[in-house]
Amino acid sequence: MNAADVMTRPVYTVEPTVTVRAASALLVDHGFSALPVVEPGGLLVGIVSGSDLLVANLERAATTVDRIMTAPVISAPLTASPTELASAVLGHRLRCLPVVDARGSVVGVVSRGDLLRVLTPDDDVLAVRVDRLLTAYSRTRRWDVEVAGGTVVVAGPFDDEAERRVVTALVRTVPGVAGVELRPALGPVRAS
Repeated sequence: MNAADVMTRPVYTVEPTVTVRAASALLVDHGFSALPVVEPGGLLVGIVSGSDLLVANLERAATTVDRIMTAPVISAPLTASPTELASAVLGHRLRCLPVVDARGSVVGVVSRGDLLRVLTPDDDVLAVRVDRLLTAYSRTRRWDVEVAGGTVVVAGPFDDEAERRVVTALVRTVPGVAGVELRPALGPVRAS
C-alpha cells in the first residue's frame, strides 16, 4: 500500500493568481483544510491553509493566494508508505499533504482522516457502527459488541426471543456485517 492507495482524488487546486475570496469559497464549499497551489502546468508551488485564508480575509490586505501561501511546501511521492505519510503529517503538523508524481505535479492529497481510515482496522469501524446503532435502539448501552472478520458478537442481556430477533435484524442492516452471533448474559443464580 502506498500514497496512491491512501490519497483523496480528484484534488482541488488553485493557481497563485486566484483571489483569496475565490480560494476561501472553494475551501468552504468542499470542507477542505488546505488547497495546493499549482502553476498553470500543474506543478506544486505552495499550499494555502484555512488559517492563511482566515487571516487574509480578516486583514483584507492580501488579494491573491500567492501573497499568503506557504512555499516551499512539503509533499509526498506516490510511492510513500502509510507510515511515511503519517510521519510527514505528524512531524510537520500538517492537515493536508499534497501527493506529487515524478514531474512534481499534484495528483492527490492525504489528510489525517485518510490516514486514520487506512490505519484503523475495518472490524473496529464496524464495531463502532453496530454499537452506536444498538445504543440508539435501546437508548442505553446494554450490550458489548466485538467484531472479528466481519462477524459481530453482541453480548449482554436480552429481554426475550423477540428482542434477540430485532437485535440480529438491526445488526444485519450495517454494511460490512458478515454474520451475527448473540451471547446472552446469564441471569442471576437462584438459591435452592
